Amino acid sequence: MTSTFLGMPGTVSMMGYSGKEGFPDNAAKAVRNSQLRFNLRKATGTIRERRASVVAELPDWQGLRQAGKAIKDHTLRDLDAYLVQLEEAVTEAGGHVHWARDAAEANRIVTGLVKATGETQVVKVKSMATQEIGLNEALHDAGITAYETDLAELIVQLGDDWPSHILVPAIHRNRSEIREIFVRHMAEWGRPAPETLTDDPAALAEAARLHLRERFLSTKVAISGANFMIAETGTLVVLESEGNGRMCLTLPETLISVVGIEKLLPTWRDLEVFLQLLPRSSTGERMNPYTSMWTGATEGQEFHLVLLDNGRTDVLADKVGRQALRCIRCSACLNVCPVYERAGGHAYGSVYPGPIGAILTPQLRGMGTELDRSLPFASSLCGACYEVCPVAIDIPTVLVELRARARHGVAERAGMAAAGWVFKRSGRLARAQRMGGRMRRLVPKRLPGPLGGWTDTRDVPAIPKESFRDWWTRTDGGNR
Repeated sequence: MTSTFLGMPGTVSMMGYSGKEGFPDNAAKAVRNSQLRFNLRKATGTIRERRASVVAELPDWQGLRQAGKAIKDHTLRDLDAYLVQLEEAVTEAGGHVHWARDAAEANRIVTGLVKATGETQVVKVKSMATQEIGLNEALHDAGITAYETDLAELIVQLGDDWPSHILVPAIHRNRSEIREIFVRHMAEWGRPAPETLTDDPAALAEAARLHLRERFLSTKVAISGANFMIAETGTLVVLESEGNGRMCLTLPETLISVVGIEKLLPTWRDLEVFLQLLPRSSTGERMNPYTSMWTGATEGQEFHLVLLDNGRTDVLADKVGRQALRCIRCSACLNVCPVYERAGGHAYGSVYPGPIGAILTPQLRGMGTELDRSLPFASSLCGACYEVCPVAIDIPTVLVELRARARHGVAERAGMAAAGWVFKRSGRLARAQRMGGRMRRLVPKRLPGPLGGWTDTRDVPAIPKESFRDWWTRTDGGNR
């Protein structure tokens, strides 16, 4: 299928992520790919071990976790005031602030800003917010080509692919696959890969470095996201591991940052907590190699900040679901999730895969499609995601709440009403139990209709001949 996700014909649209098929169908296809399962198991297992090791070094990890939760909750309660404070600080520092209520408005703002420079090419720091709104596609429609500069995003772009992980978008690729992508497609986007390129990691990194350096030195407009924004000073913060982001943030003459409104922190002191939580939870490092910070417009550069809502205020109004806005995009929940490890990120049909995506995406997009209604069920509810979340998002609780909202069929409502009527009176329940015991031989091995989905992977429990209630009565309380 030809589309325009990453700025050139033949790439896959992130907007097309919201397809017609639900998670069960997507996952069923993914688990049949043995290479994918091997790649995911190896990568997530390695990250899990590294995270566990560095987290165990801190005796106050649980205290830091609760501090992160408290800071985020406090910020979300007073988000309106802190956003105004941020706008004033950025403006005072020479930057320009733009407010975008949805994806369409954000895309119009960014496209207009790029057009005003007269440029037709932009470089990008890895940004999930711009993927969420389909910015690259909008830029392409305006005649502007966006070049991804994060190494993993570059692999995804060259491979005409979708990101599969929050932190490591190309986690589903192994190094031999990456070599093939570089050899076949790198020349289409700029400097070609060496003819003698091997799948040695150092050689692949060098090929990417030479390819990207050429782009950094010739492009005058950059687009970034941000991990955090500091309200008291108007400072934006990006954490990364490669240094490509810093090149992107400093060399271009115009910098446009698109950031979700929930990425706000009130003070510099609050940032200290998250600079400990995020690297350990994401890459399993004590601190990230590159932390870039900028406040307003720096010398020789024009700065624009686009504050993105796109459903976030609706999530904020939800008493149960709003905790998803604490997320700092560390991906720890993906790396421990048994469902993600087998199905991969593409099965979620969203920019945000894994457990956090299963609660964040349906809230941001609504439950208007089969895919979005199915995402809250993409979990075993084992609770591992909650245990590793550095800001203590109770993902299982939100999943259960969203499941209840997704179950709105007439047949299901009628069934639950009937069950409620039976359980309301003990006499009714006793009669139903006796009837079930008499008819136990007639129960099929596979339940009919929609109930068949349950018995596809489970046996129908055997119905006892006599209920516990009747046994207790007959034996006079078990003969006491």
